[in-house]
Amino acid sequence: MISLTEENYLKAIYSLNADSALTASTNAIAEKMETKASSVSDMLKRLKEKKLINYKKYQAVTLTKDGEKIAVSIIRKHRLWEYFLVNHLKFGWEEVHEIAEQLEHIQSPKLTNKLEEFLDYPKFDPHGDPIPDRNGKFPIELSDTLADCTKKQTVTVIGVKEDSVEFLRYLDQLSIQLGSQLTIDAINDFDQSMELTINQTSKHHISQEVSKNLFIKIKA
Repeated sequence: MISLTEENYLKAIYSLNADSALTASTNAIAEKMETKASSVSDMLKRLKEKKLINYKKYQAVTLTKDGEKIAVSIIRKHRLWEYFLVNHLKFGWEEVHEIAEQLEHIQSPKLTNKLEEFLDYPKFDPHGDPIPDRNGKFPIELSDTLADCTKKQTVTVIGVKEDSVEFLRYLDQLSIQLGSQLTIDAINDFDQSMELTINQTSKHHISQEVSKNLFIKIKA
């Protein structure tokens, strides 16, 4: 049996290693967990003793097979609960992360599998993040962003790369949600900002930073 804190560390290490721009160094883990490097070192020793991580001082941390299995299980529960909260309890997509952080530590595999069945086996959570199945297999990750598109293309929003509360609230102000249809009316040569028509009604100007954080599917 591992503690809630240990589960959070495993999830953090998995997340850092999944990001190609980052590695799970002690300092990176400390920043992600919002704690001191000395506290991280103590926890890493405990996780190594439990054979959940591969850890040597001054080297990046990786998960063992057992550690990765636990981390993926936590991610699976978190994203299923987010899907349930948004699609069945009608929470806003900017509200659900902290609630799912609590629910992800429920230990019943039967409950998780029943929840997945009840939700009809969703592949992506409300932010477009892939949901692993009961065998820990992820569907194909989203990759194409609005920033990759050209003028006059019409696309559908299928996910967000950035899922902070501030960013999601900003998208709500623009009436951009998963499933929203965006038509690119113009692209500024200077800063690659865009003029959009959203759902064939409202027009808005967005920065390149925003366009880089919207996963899309190009309309056929």
